[in-house]
Amino acid sequence: MTITQLGTFLKITELNSFSAAADSLGYAQSTVTTQIKQLEEELGCVLFERLGKTISVTASGEKLIEYAEKMLQLERDIRLEVTDEENPGGVLKLGVSESLCISRFPQILMEYNKNYPRTEIRIQFVTHESIPELLQKGELDMVYTLNPLIEDERIEILHKKQEKLGFYAAPAHSMAGKTIREEDLKEVPLLLTGHNCNFRHMLLADLEKQGISPNIVLETSSKEILKQFAAGGFGVAFIPDMTAEAEVKNKKLKRLAWKGADFPVYSQVLIHKDKHMNKAINGLVDIIKQAG
Repeated sequence: MTITQLGTFLKITELNSFSAAADSLGYAQSTVTTQIKQLEEELGCVLFERLGKTISVTASGEKLIEYAEKMLQLERDIRLEVTDEENPGGVLKLGVSESLCISRFPQILMEYNKNYPRTEIRIQFVTHESIPELLQKGELDMVYTLNPLIEDERIEILHKKQEKLGFYAAPAHSMAGKTIREEDLKEVPLLLTGHNCNFRHMLLADLEKQGISPNIVLETSSKEILKQFAAGGFGVAFIPDMTAEAEVKNKKLKRLAWKGADFPVYSQVLIHKDKHMNKAINGLVDIIKQAG
């Protein structure tokens, strides 16, 4: 049994396809088939039911998934820990919110790469509800997110900083020079994030509490698209302040003066409570703290 075989096994379970796993890993399909056959022979069980062109994970395969994930996590920890103490190498799997990738994280990553050139960071966009499970399963080593405070007994918060959400419109928009509250949004075309976003949920809960039905004209997970539509005069975008700094500076967008409810959100660095804090992780946390 090898790490390579276990990695191939997990990729098949993720993609539910031998051929897709082969493409993703850069192997010939025959190589993937051989690896799984060898793994099944060593374990003395069948890991996948092959029904024509479809496959399904067997009960034995389901049991193996948890152990395989732990083995691959342990391999990453070894490569990050058992190495040059001042220059750790290996892979650090990091979950990041899109808002932070637009604004703050690129500079953090550049600084990290300069200080830890042998450590490879693999980035995955994350949503609020998926974070505890991804850390629990070891699919991510650390998360850097912008959200309401995440309170979960499995999670440890290494760093948090309060951030702001705001309403943004083109400078020529009729509301640009006004101080607004919830009642002022009754007929305003709103540009909001997608259904799974907590920013959207916070605003809609506030408007519902005030008895206001929102006029939502655009929903998208992309903050860049929301900013473009707002700058084009198509409505008011509700987005994190950090994602609109460049557009405000270039006078493409204006932050509206808001006197309604607060929307508390935080940039947060999270790990699983049992995660070992190696030098690669500590180094990234320090740079994030320094970045503010």
